[in-house]
Amino acid sequence: MTVEIKVPVLPESITEATVLAWHKQEGDVVKRDESLVDLETEKVVLEVPAPVDGVIRQLLKQEGDIVGGDELLAIIDPQAAGDAAPGPSSDAAADTRPAPAPAGSSTVADDRDQALSPAVSKLVAENDLDPSKITGTGRDGRLTKGDVLNALQDKKISAAPQPTIASSPPAPLDTPAPGVRNERREPMSRIRSTIAKRLKESQNTAAMLTSFNDVNLQAVMDLRKKYKQEFEEKHGTRLGLMSFFLKASIEGLKRFPVVNAYLDGDDIVYHDYYDIGIAAASPRGLVVPIIRNAETRSFAQIESDISELGRKARDGKLSMDDLMGGTFTITNGGVFGSMLSTPILNPPQSGILGMHRIEQRPIAENGEVVIRPMMYIALTYDHRIIDGAEAVKFLVTVKESLEDPARMLLQV
Repeated sequence: MTVEIKVPVLPESITEATVLAWHKQEGDVVKRDESLVDLETEKVVLEVPAPVDGVIRQLLKQEGDIVGGDELLAIIDPQAAGDAAPGPSSDAAADTRPAPAPAGSSTVADDRDQALSPAVSKLVAENDLDPSKITGTGRDGRLTKGDVLNALQDKKISAAPQPTIASSPPAPLDTPAPGVRNERREPMSRIRSTIAKRLKESQNTAAMLTSFNDVNLQAVMDLRKKYKQEFEEKHGTRLGLMSFFLKASIEGLKRFPVVNAYLDGDDIVYHDYYDIGIAAASPRGLVVPIIRNAETRSFAQIESDISELGRKARDGKLSMDDLMGGTFTITNGGVFGSMLSTPILNPPQSGILGMHRIEQRPIAENGEVVIRPMMYIALTYDHRIIDGAEAVKFLVTVKESLEDPARMLLQV
């Protein structure tokens, strides 16, 4: 009896997915729980594992096909597994064991080659790469397309000629020759397409307005410097800036609950909890994983959550649960060098806080000019339900909490 491989049940808000990459082809032997195919949804890439040992008899969908929930993807014949890979007798096993690998050689490359998806195999072959020399971040150490692209970029950088005094600098990598007028057309990924639609929807429906303020981060910097080593030794995670901004934002949201609410028809829906989204760049585009019940999390727990979610975002391992919901968002353009920006709302939320780069700037303190680490912060809000006074006071609360972190401890 054959076993049908179907698209897993998709979340309520997602109706379809794209077949991104098959890891096995017709006739291949598969093991139970081995990844068969990647499906790209609006939010994440789902891995569909094999439910049984067997041989793939038929692939019913091709890479790039659009599929819905519970739609048939492939057929596996579990009875053929024994025929395809018969177990050797004890005598035969002794005769057919692989010879020891020569000194300096490894069988890792062979194992990795067998686990490469078609897309990864194509990239490796086209660019003459050795997969055994690339660190895999996928399931069970498998190579992902992102791993190969990163390795390829490293190869280009290392191979680029270094300029000398006697020679002119080389042209930037991948720069077309003068006069070349090539054009390339590439379809948007499902995730990128969804980002585009949701942000345009936000722009079309919300009455967005942005207020600004600046923050003196000297107190936060001094606190981090004083306790950095002890914090890391005790909690096993670094003490970053984001936990301070998240805690300060919660103080503001508690005082002005409408910033933590959203508009539903003629109703304003308030949240008595704080699920804070942290916008993060990933190889597949912008993602906003959620720290749930952030008001109950300590500084150490928040830093650990951020580190884990960031790793999962880079490795493409975020789950649907990591991305669903959220009552307020924080985005940090400062890590890319942004001095000032107007962040766009993440619908249906009504507020998003933008962080920016820290600059040593002269300011007046007690009648004297001093140099302090300053950052511009921005709050974009839905003016349909949030008045300007509430938005400004929210930002002032964030500013005061950061400039005097003891306020967050004493809740004053």
